[in-house]
Amino acid sequence: MTLTLIPLPGIPLIQPGDDLAEIILAALQRASLQLIDGDVLVLAQKIVSKAEGRLVDLSMVIPSPRAQQLAAETAKDPRVVELILHESREIVRTRPGLIVVEHNLGFICANAGIDHSNINSPVPAGEGPGMRADEFALLLPEVPSASAANLRKKLHTVSGAQIGVLIIDSHGRAWRMGTVGMAIGFSGIPGVEDLRGTPDLFERVLQVTQVGVADELAAAASLLMGQAAEGTPVVHVRGFPYPLREGNLGELLRPKDEDLFR
Repeated sequence: MTLTLIPLPGIPLIQPGDDLAEIILAALQRASLQLIDGDVLVLAQKIVSKAEGRLVDLSMVIPSPRAQQLAAETAKDPRVVELILHESREIVRTRPGLIVVEHNLGFICANAGIDHSNINSPVPAGEGPGMRADEFALLLPEVPSASAANLRKKLHTVSGAQIGVLIIDSHGRAWRMGTVGMAIGFSGIPGVEDLRGTPDLFERVLQVTQVGVADELAAAASLLMGQAAEGTPVVHVRGFPYPLREGNLGELLRPKDEDLFR
């Protein structure tokens, strides 16, 4: 078995309204890669959010009383806290500088996935009031799996290949230091592969083994994307060791009544 991951070169800074399918096809051509059945494309959440116009001007956000109170408790910008509340089902934990939530999409994450890093101001130099990039916040895609499905359909129309598309973000974990890439939406790939009932090397039947394959692939691709100024937000994957199928994010989300951390 060989698994090959190649970051696509020359992906430009994404602007609202950009056609990610066209940009990815051009990058594949530059890399001398042609999509074939079984390939997977892994995208950083940030470029999907930017293309879908999920950039918010903080000067337009009016914090609610609840946001102001929570901002005082956590030493955060009350406008950002208002966005966190809007993007979340539930506040799980807080401490100064951090608000852990159950996102509207169902997973647990810090600050509702709202980001300020690697965001260029949408106001070009010499135009408008010259607002700073840190006066904007980037939200997660509204429905990442739908974004993945739309992109997959466009790429299939051009290439004819049956592929998968995975959108990932960097998340921390309650029991480990450091962030890792995790799946937040996908189309055409499994979320979990259930190995229960299959034999191990010694013919013992597995009882509990379920593999979060979408998260495993997300972590691998995240190593190539990096977390700072690498500028490689799309990774081409060949040799994914599981059959492609129509999975869904719900496969990866542990039910709340089984969650020992809440």
